[in-house]
Order: sequence, then structure tokens, then C-alpha cells
Amino acid sequence: MTFARVALLAAAFVAAAVFSPFSSAGSERVALSVAIDGVIGPASTRQLEDALDAASTRGAEVLILQLDTPGGLVTSMREMIAAILASPVPVIGYVAPAGGHAASAGTYILYATHVAAMAPGTNLGAATPVEMGGLPSLPGGDKDKDEKDATGRPAGDAMMAKVTNDAVALIRSLAELRGRNGDWGEKAVREAASLSANAALQEHVIDFVAGDTTELLRLADGRTVDVGGKKQVLATKGLRVETLEPGWFIRLLSVITDPNVAIVLMLIGVYGIIFEFTSPGAVAPGVIGTICLVLGLYALNFLPINYAGLALMLLGIAFLVIEAFNPTVVLGLSGVAAFLLGSAMLLKTQGPGFEVSWAVTGAAATVTLGLALLTGTYLWAARRSLPRVGSEALRGLPAEILDWQGGEGHVLAQGERWRAKADEPVAPGDSVEVTDIRDLVLTVRRRDAGRNGARQ
Repeated sequence: MTFARVALLAAAFVAAAVFSPFSSAGSERVALSVAIDGVIGPASTRQLEDALDAASTRGAEVLILQLDTPGGLVTSMREMIAAILASPVPVIGYVAPAGGHAASAGTYILYATHVAAMAPGTNLGAATPVEMGGLPSLPGGDKDKDEKDATGRPAGDAMMAKVTNDAVALIRSLAELRGRNGDWGEKAVREAASLSANAALQEHVIDFVAGDTTELLRLADGRTVDVGGKKQVLATKGLRVETLEPGWFIRLLSVITDPNVAIVLMLIGVYGIIFEFTSPGAVAPGVIGTICLVLGLYALNFLPINYAGLALMLLGIAFLVIEAFNPTVVLGLSGVAAFLLGSAMLLKTQGPGFEVSWAVTGAAATVTLGLALLTGTYLWAARRSLPRVGSEALRGLPAEILDWQGGEGHVLAQGERWRAKADEPVAPGDSVEVTDIRDLVLTVRRRDAGRNGARQ
């Protein structure tokens, strides 16, 4: 009887699982959508990876990747392409809304998607790699760029030729993988060519033009795509679309990964820690400084930084801090120069939205130098001012003779009774001046004698 009851309960659980409205077999089919709006960077990569994880976990039919971007970092773009190629869920690239574009890095990402579409009034292209980061050219240093080599490219531009050829190989491989126009992709890289939505359709760069997500899913329905090496027929018609909004961490990451914001955070962190060391017990500057410094270093960890540039920036800050406590002028000027050079060299590559602003770095260097000079001025004034504590503080102060016998007696100085001696005759009631102190015995002289000596 007991065994029969157990079997009956087990059967009831199995039936409940099979016919439950929350079971995967009866769950509502859905298409998830994520919008990449703005520059391509570490935050965009994290947003796409989270969206792909959510689509895989929830068993979504497709993930709609809506693009409206001027481009961004090559490293982030390649990470996003790798995530799309490894995704178990088909990704539909969709350039929208009207007036949007998928320029530079956005073009590569669109080529990588399983299905590519554009909204009317959008464009894509201009995928030429941007100039490598580094020091700005000197006046008159662009003369060599006008000279051409045997291939017609600017002489001495071998590095950019390598980067361009690598970009061409990438976009051609993506075109071959997805069956798109590789020749136009190469043209977009080498000549910065661009296309409108209809022109992209005619050039077989995209699969179709769709006015909204409903039309997008209808036109994508029935298409066969390669997902993880396996052919899959899309069944997207009539799917409910659910938009995935970026969380607070992604929003924070999109702000702090701006190299200018990261530089400012690091400066605030350094200033806060220095203030905490110089004024122990303030607490707030140390806490805020530590948080800002960690955030700044965390942001730089996501960026393709040149560690030589970062080292120069930190060295410049160190020189300016030393200048504040030991004014030499040379360290101050060297610190500003090192900070500016490090800022120029900070990023290995630069893209739209990831340029180091000279206005920000110049202002930061000026403020740092100003604080160093201000601190140095106060320290120099403190060194030249008279001591306010200890035995040295008594030198030059007035005193009054209380009693005197021979060459010794007692005086009243700063409201206290002191033993004193003098090398000249004085009498009780005379006004004297302290010239020295040794073993708690003051050496005094007549104040009128000091003035007469000064006149002579």
C-alpha cells in the first residue's frame, strides 16, 4: 500500500510538470531586443554579452541587435563579433531608428550577425581604421605624408597599411561566413565608402529593409542561418518582442570608461589620498579618493592603454606632489610635461568617443600645477615666518625686569616668570628684549640698546 501511494504521488508530480502552464514546452515564444546606442566600447561589449546570456537562458528564438553607432574601439568590436559568432541564439542585426547609422565598427558587427537589416533612412559604412594613438605630429611633420610609395600609399605608413589589411581580412571573412558582399566591405575599409539602406540591399550587404521590428521578424521568418555550425530555420513571424534595458553597472561602465573621465577620477583619487595623509583623521577625502582611484584604474583596465603613457602620467603627478612640498620649479615644469606627454600616449588606439581631450588634460595639468604652486607658496611663507612654538618663539619678544642683582635676575615674558641674565646693566622695571635662551635661562638686552645699535 505504501509503495502504491508513492507511485501515485510520483505520477501526479510528473503530470503536473508536463501540463504546467510554466513548462518550457508551453511557454510563450519570444524575441529579445537589445539596443546599442552610441560609441562601441567596453560597456557595449558587456551589454551584448549579458543579452546573449539572457537569450540563451530563456530559450529566445532570436536576439535583435539594434545598432545606431558612429563606431568605437577595435578591441570592443572584436569581442562583440566573437560573442555573436559563438552565440547559440541567432542574432538579427538591425540598423535603426530612421536617421541612425552603423559606421566604422558598427559595419563589422552588422556583417557578423546572422541576419542583417536596416530601417529606411539609415546608412552604414566608413569602416576605415582610425589612426593609431600616440604623440601628435609636430609642426611641419606631415610633409612625408604627401609622398607616395610604389603602391600609391603614403610613404612610411607601414603600420596603418598592416591595420587596414587586417581590417579588410576581417570584414571579408565575415562576408564569406554570412554570404554577403565582400568586395563592397573591402571598399568600405579602404575607401571609407558608405551606403544608404536601399543601396545596401542592392549591393547584397544586408538581407532586407524593414520599417519596424514587426516587419523585421516577418521578413526574417523562414530564413536558414548557420548557428554554431548547424543550419537553423528561423520561425520569427508574430513573436513577442521584449526589450532588454541596460542595468546600472553597464550605465556606470559607459561613463567611467571614457578616458577623460578615467583621468579625472584618478586625479581626484590621488588628491584625496594626499590630503588624507597630510591631514590624518579627515576620513572623507581618503575614502572618496580611494574609491575614485579604484574606479579610474578599473576603467583603464578595460581600455587599450599604453602603460608607458600611464607611467608618465603617474610620474608627472608624483613630481608635482614633490614640488608642492619642496619647491624647485624644475620638478613642477617636469611634472606638467610628463603628465601631458603621458596623456597623449595613454591610448594605443583611438575611436569615436574615446579620444583623450586636450582641454581636459590641459585643465587637469593646470589645476595640479596651481595646487602645487599654492602649497609651495604657503610652505615657503611658513619657513620664512618666525617660529610660534618652543624656545625659538621667545627670541625678539619683549620682557620686563622683575628683580635684578649683579648680572642676573628674573623677568616677566609672555605672562611667565623666567630666570635671565644680561651683559649690560639693567634695573627692575626696565623693558628688555629676549635675544637667546639656554637651559631655561633667558639672555636679554635693553630694548633701547637694540634700537640704538640698529641706528648705528
